[in-house]
Amino acid sequence: MTYNEGMLRDGSLDNKTIIVTGGGTGLGKSMAAYFLRLGANVVICSRKTEILAQTADELSRATGGKIIFVPCDVRKTGEIENVIAKAADAFGQVDGLVNNSAGNFISPTERLSYKAVDTVVDIVLRGTYYFTLALGKYWIEHNIKGTVLSIATTYATTGSGWVVPSAMAKAGVLAMTRSLAFEWARHGIRLNALAPGPFPTKGAWDRLFPEELAEKFSFENRIPLARTGEHQELANLAAYLLSDFSAYMTGEVITLDGGEVLAAGQFNFLKEVSDDQWDAIEKQIKSATRGSKSSE
Repeated sequence: MTYNEGMLRDGSLDNKTIIVTGGGTGLGKSMAAYFLRLGANVVICSRKTEILAQTADELSRATGGKIIFVPCDVRKTGEIENVIAKAADAFGQVDGLVNNSAGNFISPTERLSYKAVDTVVDIVLRGTYYFTLALGKYWIEHNIKGTVLSIATTYATTGSGWVVPSAMAKAGVLAMTRSLAFEWARHGIRLNALAPGPFPTKGAWDRLFPEELAEKFSFENRIPLARTGEHQELANLAAYLLSDFSAYMTGEVITLDGGEVLAAGQFNFLKEVSDDQWDAIEKQIKSATRGSKSSE
């Protein structure tokens, strides 16, 4: 077994119907594929009908699982309610939601227009709480113990320059997750979040980083485990959080980033010091210590 293989046993998501927003590409597609392999019915949605259709066909053929797609702009409540209705019609009920739709700009904040900021915040925060609220109402009305997994980010808690709209919106998603986890626990509804570090997705990363900058600022250079994440690693954790194996977990935010956030430690720059340089530092410290003692 290796980290890029499936973690849960077959049938771990049998009889569960899971909606994945932004499920046509990237991490959403990878999670949807694994959910299907574990026996779930999957509903993928996004604004791009053609891509959804291609992904649904591809994943159906690859996994033999039951999957449908429903076009949806997560900023529009009517379209969200249509997704839920279509999912319930197709599979009987909805059991889980993955809030994965996202938008982002890497830019000095002062260069962003008001509309650009609104676009990111509306997709990431408004879309997440719209979908969560719609399903919460549905679950409470039908006495279903549903599960929500929101894909957050590590900088939702630390903050980060140059992605301020995303950081603000994802921080709101975490606050919603923790707050509703307490409020809706009495209904048997669980909410958790997953905060991934760098998990390369071609479409998203190509849009964010020109090739020359991607090489210059390679994530591998500052991640303690010296690599980026594999999609299966994230899919494994997502499937666990949506499964009954995590039935005693709610209100949690799990970081999966190879130790990236730990790099903020004040003296972590010392990783650049070679063994020879450490020898020199040690001699200097010993010399200074002896000199201090002799002057006492």
